[in-house]
Amino acid sequence: MLSGDIARDRRRASFDTAGCAPILAAVRFRMRGGHGCDANTNGRSDRAHGTEIVTTAHASAQAEIRRDGEGFVAVVSGDWNLERAAPHFAALMEAALASAPPSASDARAVTVDASALGAWDSSLLIFLRQAQDYCDAHALRFATDGLPERIASLLALAHVVPERVAERDEPRPSPIARFGLAGLATWDVATDALSFAGEVALRGALLLRGRVRMRWREFWVVVQANASGALPIVTLIALLVGVIIAFLGVVVLKRFGAGYYVSYLVGFGMLREMGALMTGIIMAGRTGAGFAAELGSMKITEEIDALTTLGISPVDHLVLPRVLGLFVMMPLLVLYADLVGIAGGMAVAVGMLDLTARQFVNGMLTAVELSDTLLGLFKATVYGLIIGMAGTMKGLRTGSDAGAVGRSATSAVVVGITFIILSNAVIDWLAALLQL
Repeated sequence: MLSGDIARDRRRASFDTAGCAPILAAVRFRMRGGHGCDANTNGRSDRAHGTEIVTTAHASAQAEIRRDGEGFVAVVSGDWNLERAAPHFAALMEAALASAPPSASDARAVTVDASALGAWDSSLLIFLRQAQDYCDAHALRFATDGLPERIASLLALAHVVPERVAERDEPRPSPIARFGLAGLATWDVATDALSFAGEVALRGALLLRGRVRMRWREFWVVVQANASGALPIVTLIALLVGVIIAFLGVVVLKRFGAGYYVSYLVGFGMLREMGALMTGIIMAGRTGAGFAAELGSMKITEEIDALTTLGISPVDHLVLPRVLGLFVMMPLLVLYADLVGIAGGMAVAVGMLDLTARQFVNGMLTAVELSDTLLGLFKATVYGLIIGMAGTMKGLRTGSDAGAVGRSATSAVVVGITFIILSNAVIDWLAALLQL
């Protein structure tokens, strides 16, 4: 009996629903507004006690505009939720004006009545913001006296802060203009670099005259970091470079029966060129980037600004110890790299050719002169100055954003390696002119 009653009730419910569906659809269509599907706008005009009312009901959010004396009153009630459709103030206002007598066009103000307002979120603020815009456009005064204090403050804040207008993309400059802008940027960078180098040179000259105090403790820290700290990587790279030069000489010279002259190639290659060049590139990536990152971090944390405020020159306190430390240590590192590279080349020559270590050394000494070694050491001092200046300059010019330190370190490495290779070409050209 119980199951039969349940089945009968279900059939009756389905029949009632099916029978009422056309009526519900007609009602829904009748209540559909002109501002979107399911707007549920009922534009009725009630003339009760001389009051014009235009009501819009959107689920639980309700709004009506009625004539009241010399103005209109916007009544908001119910629960306002962004997940449901909301009324549009302009449509309600136009409907109110259309149903009102001709004297309604002389209205001076629009007030808000929120006495029956329930829960609300940003959808209510959007509706009220529409009301403000409409009143501003039609020279009406919008009064918020009937709103809760929290809503009124938010609405006032939204009205004070203007909307951000998206700027139009400027037309792309012509190729000639881009070339000119690139030239001006390059000129600014070159001027800044020369100014920094001149300041460092001036402070260094004053240091030699005893008129500048430098942190010698920082100097010895740089010396230690670029002595024992740099030996492992310098040893590995120099050894492999010497081995590569020797392999190249064995493969090429052995075809002409001149394998004995591999010692010439290894000696010249390491002492004049590759020893200093590879050490400089290693130190630019290791020490130059470290200088830039360290000083860049100090710049972001405003430590450098604090030194300037205390009357301490950042060049004397931070730049000179690092530049002079590399200036002193680079020739020693290059001399060590030359010896390691020659040892690697000698091992290859002894292993692949009928040469002894004594023959290799004697052959190299007959071709290599002291000027070749001094030229490599001179290059090392120049490379040390370049690396130190590039690292410290990029560190002191670090920006203030999160990625500024990384960009400074990368720029220090790129600038250091570029100027190392450029100075190497200039020094070789001068050496060829002077027949050194």
